[in-house]
Amino acid sequence: MEVLGIDIGGSGIKGAIVDTETGELHTERFRIPTPQPSTPEALAQTVKKVVNHFQWKSDVGCTFPSVVYKGKCYTASNISKEWIGVQIDELFSEYCNGIPFHVGNDADFAGVAEMSIGAGKGKDGKVMIITIGTGIGTGAFFNGELIPNIELGHILYKKDRIIEKYVADSARKRDELSLKKWAKRFDFFLNYIMKIFNPDHFIIGGGLSRKFVKFKKHLTIDIPIEAAKFENNAGIIGAAMFAHQNRK
Repeated sequence: MEVLGIDIGGSGIKGAIVDTETGELHTERFRIPTPQPSTPEALAQTVKKVVNHFQWKSDVGCTFPSVVYKGKCYTASNISKEWIGVQIDELFSEYCNGIPFHVGNDADFAGVAEMSIGAGKGKDGKVMIITIGTGIGTGAFFNGELIPNIELGHILYKKDRIIEKYVADSARKRDELSLKKWAKRFDFFLNYIMKIFNPDHFIIGGGLSRKFVKFKKHLTIDIPIEAAKFENNAGIIGAAMFAHQNRK
């Protein structure tokens, strides 16, 4: 089954038509920079451009960088605060000629792909998907079942500063850190998660997962950790799979 998957990030909005059984992208990814400021109208207009690029007329799966419950936005870390309380799926549908949108947390949908047909397939116990990009996303699964909206990147680190502002790839670029120096920060984050969540396995996704083999040696946790099979495409694939599973 082919479905359009869209992944909304803090720096880019990416889409592709996905084979929901294999995870294969049947088109080249199409990417547009995330508008700044990323207000509801600006993002909706950008999503419309992605949909129109593929001339898509059916259900769309779409990740969103926030806590999402029944299609509504509840937090806004790397997007405009105007999003809080907005019914995301209805807004995008309105801008895209009424086609159905299936929206969820970005790391959750990346985890859906990885746990179904990727690096997490067949893994039981507590599995944590960590996506490293403009922010830090965390998707949690227990015996293969999603525990939605676990936003551990929002843990307070110093005073009122959340930890993703210290650990995300955007922080690495902002502070001009070598991969080794940044990995020490990320290792601190992983060990903190170990203390409060005690996962059995970590899967690393997002844009920086492409460099996983280079920074893995600097990590000190003592549980299995590996890169996402679909790397930065996991969100697109998981969103498409979710839409396929929930289409009416």
